[in-house]
Amino acid sequence: MPLGLYISVPFCRSKCSYCNFASDVFSGTVFRRYVDRLCADIEQANLTVERMGGHFERSVDSIYLGGGTPTVLDFAELQRVFTTISQNFDISSGAEITVECAPGTLTSAVLQTLQCCGVNRVSLGVQSFMDLEAAAVGRLHTRAVVLEDIARLREAGIANINLDLIAGLPHQTAESWQFSLDQVIESGAPHASVYMLEIDEDSRLGRELMAGGTRYHAHFVPDEDLTVALYESAREQFNAAGLRQYEISNFARDGAQSRHNLKYWTRQPYLGFGVDAHSMLPAVDVELDSVRFASPDSLEKYVAGGDPTGSAVSSRAALEETFFTGLRLNAGVDLEQVREKFGGEAVSALTIVLADLEVDGLLAREGRQIYLTSRGRLLSNEVFEKFVGEQSAVSN
Repeated sequence: MPLGLYISVPFCRSKCSYCNFASDVFSGTVFRRYVDRLCADIEQANLTVERMGGHFERSVDSIYLGGGTPTVLDFAELQRVFTTISQNFDISSGAEITVECAPGTLTSAVLQTLQCCGVNRVSLGVQSFMDLEAAAVGRLHTRAVVLEDIARLREAGIANINLDLIAGLPHQTAESWQFSLDQVIESGAPHASVYMLEIDEDSRLGRELMAGGTRYHAHFVPDEDLTVALYESAREQFNAAGLRQYEISNFARDGAQSRHNLKYWTRQPYLGFGVDAHSMLPAVDVELDSVRFASPDSLEKYVAGGDPTGSAVSSRAALEETFFTGLRLNAGVDLEQVREKFGGEAVSALTIVLADLEVDGLLAREGRQIYLTSRGRLLSNEVFEKFVGEQSAVSN
């Protein structure tokens, strides 16, 4: 089965207050050292995967550069990464090649680089089309810049564009959210992602909210009920406009679903490189289903040569993953396919869990498919926890 490749570029022009990813602002002098390590890892992929107990095919049909903001790298660095990939993997002619971009970073030189590297999909981290809301969380762009970037991407022949929005940003109201939704729909972008603001200790804004403070505009964050209402409004309006929801946070016009992300949700093999990059591949050991491993989650440890850590995934753990990743999709999980792969007894063991979730109105069943209800999507984490039992994972 063809691979998906994920390349982590943890560099940003500024650190957004809501961000809980392993990315930050660094001096450009760090970039070359990072790219050196990144390319070395790509070249040594066979050895790493063998050491972790997995195997893979060289064929690749999706590549995703995420971050951070990969476009902060210069032309030579970006081209070197893509050249190293092409020298070590067989990229299919119709591969989906995505790069995440912060609006305002798409200079003529960057656009030319993306074209030269074969990039055919760009994900723009818009978050809000309201300038006040974007500025409040540290975004450096304006609505005008976003619209200009969309136009310039299309002029460059890159029409497969995703626009990210976040529900629950400081100063956000039903009216301002409506403006952002209208802008996405009017843009004609074939893909949109809608996330609800995460409140946790891994971001500055999250910590301030948890402490009840006012820094980072925390006292202007809408309450949970409004945030949920904003998300539901996006679902309704995007679906009506032809941007059909196909996953909890993702919407697409026909044929524009993210091939790369679908690999995660349907447990297809993927291989990650860079800071905090994760991989899942078939296991060499026939007693196991697969192996998962991840690179160090700090830039310092990664550049210093830190090794990946991982675990083996038992058949039981793979069954659980099949449900809590597959149920993210609107199409849900095909019970017959699960029975064919894992056996009837394994599925029967989950009968009570499935029945309880149906009674609670979180899960629905149609023929051989089970899927989350609208309420189930809002409480998805609670649903997924029901499928996590005692896993027979073996540490590497």
